[in-house]
Amino acid sequence: MVENQSKKNEIAPEIEWKSVEEIKQFQEELLRKQLQYVYRFSPFYKKWFDDQMINVDAIQTLEDLQSLQVVTKSDLQLHNDDFFCVDQSSIRDYSTTSGTLGDPVTFGLTDKDLDRLAYNEMISFQCAGVRKGDVVQLMTTIDRRFMAGLAYFLGLRNLGASIIRIGAGVPPLQIDSILKYKPKYLIAVPSFLLKLIEYAENNGIHLNETSVKGVICIGESLRTSDLQNSILTQRIQEKWHVALYSTYASTEMSAAFTECNHFNGGHHHPELIITEILDENNQCVADGELGELTITTLGVEGIPLVRFKTGDLLRKHTTPCKCGRNTYRLGPVEGRTQQMIKYKGTTLFPPMMHDAIAYFKEISMHVIEISTNAIGTDEIVIKIHASNASETFLNEVKDYFRAKLRVSPHIVWVDKESLEKIVMNPLSRKPINFIDKR
Repeated sequence: MVENQSKKNEIAPEIEWKSVEEIKQFQEELLRKQLQYVYRFSPFYKKWFDDQMINVDAIQTLEDLQSLQVVTKSDLQLHNDDFFCVDQSSIRDYSTTSGTLGDPVTFGLTDKDLDRLAYNEMISFQCAGVRKGDVVQLMTTIDRRFMAGLAYFLGLRNLGASIIRIGAGVPPLQIDSILKYKPKYLIAVPSFLLKLIEYAENNGIHLNETSVKGVICIGESLRTSDLQNSILTQRIQEKWHVALYSTYASTEMSAAFTECNHFNGGHHHPELIITEILDENNQCVADGELGELTITTLGVEGIPLVRFKTGDLLRKHTTPCKCGRNTYRLGPVEGRTQQMIKYKGTTLFPPMMHDAIAYFKEISMHVIEISTNAIGTDEIVIKIHASNASETFLNEVKDYFRAKLRVSPHIVWVDKESLEKIVMNPLSRKPINFIDKR
C-alpha cells in the first residue's frame, strides 16, 4: 500500500487521491483564507462584500459561495485596477487575456503567482504523462503578454524536462526540430498538426517513425460533449498515431485542467481553483449538464477572483476515472455565452461548426463570420480555402452542415492569400477562425 501511494505521489499531489469529502474540506479551508485576503487587499472585493452586506466570515463552505453575487467579464474590464491586491512594485510579470470576448484585461503576477503558475503546469504535464528528462517542443508563442507560453516553459522547467522553444507556425522549422532534437511530446494547437502532417507527406517524412509519442493540445477541443474523439482528433490520428491530450486553461484561472491517459476530461487540481457550473439564473446545474464555468481562484496574490463567470460553457464529470484520482474532470468548451448564434430556429456555437469543417480534408483554412441582417436575425458566412473550389463541393459542405447541425450556412470559397490575411493576423496571438460582427 505504501509503495502504491508513493508511485501515485510521483505523478500527482496527495490531495487528488483523497476522498471527495476530504477534498471538499481541504478546499473550504483554502477558500476561507482567500476570502479574507481579497476583502483586506482588493478594493473591488471589499466594496463587493460591503454592497451585499455580507460578512466575509459568513462564507465557510463551498455551498456558502452561492449566497454571493457573481462577477462578470464586464466587471473585470471596467474595474481592472481595483482587482489588484498588490502594488506595482510587487508585480514581476504583466499578462493580458486574449480579448476573445471583449477588451483584453491586464493581470499582474507576483513572484508567488509565478511559482504557483509553474506548479500548476508541472502537475498538469505530469497528469498527461510528461516526466523528468523528457524533451518537449513548445509550439506556441511565449511573448506578446501571453501567459500560457510562459506557464508552459516554467512548468516544464520545474518538472525537469528539456524544452525546445520554436513558437507558432513554420512547419519546416517544426519538423526539422523534431528530427534533430527528438522530442517525446509537443505542445500545439491541434489544427496546426494537420499542417505538419501535410508538410511531412509532401516531403517524404514519416511522422510515425519520429520520436513524438504525445501532444498536449491547446486552444481547440479534442472531444465531443460526451468525451468521444472529435472529427479533428480523428483526422489527426488517422495519419499520425500519437496520443492527443486535451488541456483547458485561461489567464483568469491561472490553472489548467489536463487529461490523463484515459482521456476522460481535464482533471481538477483542488489546491488551485474552485469551480461552479451555473445556468442562466446563476444556479448550479446537475453534474454532466451544460452550464457556464464560474471560478474562484485559490492562492493567487496579484488578481484573485471570486465567483467569476468565465463565459465558457462546458460540463463537469464526476464519475470515477480509471487513473484512480478522486478529482472531477471538465469536458471541452462547447461554446461561449457571448458567441451563441440563433440561426433559423437552431442554437449554434462556433466549436460545432469548426468540427463540421474539419470533416473535409480538402479545406485547409476557414473563418466563420456572424452578422445581423436587416430583420435583426443572425447570418452565417463561412469563408473557406479548399483544394476543390467547385460548386458541387460547396454544396456538399452545405449538405453536411444540414445533416449534422440542421442548418445550411452560406459557404464561400476564398483564395489562400486573402484568407491568410484574416486568419493569420500578425496582431493576434492565435489564428482567427471566428469573427462576430453583430
